[in-house]
Amino acid sequence: MASTTESTSSATRPVVTKPVPLEAGDHLDQKTFHARYEAMPSDTSAELIGGVVYMMSPMKNPHGKHTRLVSFWLYTYELATTGVEGGDSLTTILGQDSEPQPDACLYIRPDKGGQVRVNEDDYTEGAPELIVEVASSTESYDLHSKKRDYEAAGVCEYIVVALRQRQAFWFVLRDGAYEALTMGDDGIYHSEVFPGLWLDPHSLLNLDGQRIRAVLQQGLESSEHAEFVRKLDAKG
Repeated sequence: MASTTESTSSATRPVVTKPVPLEAGDHLDQKTFHARYEAMPSDTSAELIGGVVYMMSPMKNPHGKHTRLVSFWLYTYELATTGVEGGDSLTTILGQDSEPQPDACLYIRPDKGGQVRVNEDDYTEGAPELIVEVASSTESYDLHSKKRDYEAAGVCEYIVVALRQRQAFWFVLRDGAYEALTMGDDGIYHSEVFPGLWLDPHSLLNLDGQRIRAVLQQGLESSEHAEFVRKLDAKG
């Protein structure tokens, strides 16, 4: 027979509850989403967009190849531009109901006047200056609900590589709202936030890495890029 002490100890022992697993369509705030996400299995991929949970599907071959080329493009720019950094699939805390995991991003370091910071848990907080999403099955929300979140958070430039439409959309934030960035007469996009970050969208869609590199190199050799690097060097 259990002693009175043992019975009392058992009765007052705190009950440990596990976080509720995430499910697509859950409506959560960012803090609740983040806590549940961290408790999920390590192979789980999820985002919080406009307070709604989205669970990402496994990455198919076209998505992976285009994402790899986007990463190459941005990393080449990063290497040539002191004070600029980026990352792939970084969990990014944007606000009370937004925690996306964009395919790629580029940002100005905080000590150089940028918008983001890395918190004590090594997560990115704040709006990267540029975000890229490669969209196929996710196109319906990359171009709508996610675009609204990025716009509201102050992401300065947003690129959607829409594989089904075979089109690259480049939006730039002006007076708090996204507008389509106009290509030059040469069919090249020229970033307004990152001078010298040039892109031939057709080469990206066609996975022409040589052309991507050649066009970017022209941008990196421009006077605009040199001036941007000089200004970044003068900060901090």
